[in-house]
Amino acid sequence: MTVAVSSSPTARRTLTVCGGAHALHDGFTDLLNVLYPLLQAQFGLSYAAIGALKTVYSGAMASGQIPSGMLAERFGGVRVLALGTVLVAVGYGFAGLSGSLYGVIAGLLLAGLGGSTQHPIASSLVAAMYHGQQSRTALGTYNFTGDVGKVLLPALFALVAASLGWQQAMVVMAALAVLGAGVIIASLKPIVLHGKAEPSRVIAGQDRPWAYWLLFSIHIADDLVRTGFLIFLPFLLRDKGADLPTIGLGLSLLFAGGAAGKLVMGWVGQRLGVVPSVVLTEVATTLLVLALLPLSLDFALVLLPVVGLMLNGTSSVLYGTVPEFVSPEKRTRAFAIFYTGGSVAGATGPLLFGLLGDVVGLATALVAVACVALTTVPMVWALRPAFRDG
Repeated sequence: MTVAVSSSPTARRTLTVCGGAHALHDGFTDLLNVLYPLLQAQFGLSYAAIGALKTVYSGAMASGQIPSGMLAERFGGVRVLALGTVLVAVGYGFAGLSGSLYGVIAGLLLAGLGGSTQHPIASSLVAAMYHGQQSRTALGTYNFTGDVGKVLLPALFALVAASLGWQQAMVVMAALAVLGAGVIIASLKPIVLHGKAEPSRVIAGQDRPWAYWLLFSIHIADDLVRTGFLIFLPFLLRDKGADLPTIGLGLSLLFAGGAAGKLVMGWVGQRLGVVPSVVLTEVATTLLVLALLPLSLDFALVLLPVVGLMLNGTSSVLYGTVPEFVSPEKRTRAFAIFYTGGSVAGATGPLLFGLLGDVVGLATALVAVACVALTTVPMVWALRPAFRDG
């Protein structure tokens, strides 16, 4: 199990609050997968249109991450993170109160910009508070907390939406975001993230640009698979006979498996190494997604935690490896670029896969998603010299 330990109360508090922010923001992002089928039913949207909605949110998140890192260096990471969380509340509240498709689009744009603050800032705050092996462990713990939000918030949103409607559920989520912003600003002292970090407080890292960019490419392919699968999963479950609460349950089962994957693969990665771990998770992801297609609803629900374990397990290994290929003074910018790449993949992948799904059908599109996972295998194999040189 990945648990960060530090003698510093400030470090523990930073990890706890940043982990809570990660849980909220990732939960806010992934509850949208419950919202999309509801929007399709109300507005008669195609798969491509659903993918376009996802692109609006993820595109806004992608475009805001590097500027968020710059703003954090100038005005302080805590302030920018809290303001970003408030902006998520504004976006979700506006989408819920308007109830129109254009209102939803505008709300997703605002929420995506707000969500862009979390990954680059929170991960940099955590990395700056832990040194040596603790940095990798702390980042693994931080990464795991995001999946806690992915488990809880989609299920909560599904229950509220089933009882009150999706508009009221969005307003409830907005209120939760306001509460989260208050906790962030009240719990953490303002810290200005200058480009230069104190070497004694962070993990040593050497600049290996070729290894960083190869890791970045693996991250892109991994995110394409994850976001492509998530955009189709609610519709696959619906076609198998699932109602709205069952779709929420299915997503929670997937994310629960993903949370376990962050812990399990962090442990496996330390023992087997990055290369064997990524090969294992990506090949298993392909096989499990293909196995999911012909199953009945009950058996699909049983398999979803295992799918989540492999689908999300790779990311924990990738995020924790970034500091090894980047010197400390470049880390905030490197994390911002890394997460921006994932958001760009999250923005473009669902749209492209949605267009494909409209042409070839849901099942064939999911086969294509599964096969993209295999493209990471030769890339991670090429990364082996970076670990031998370290």
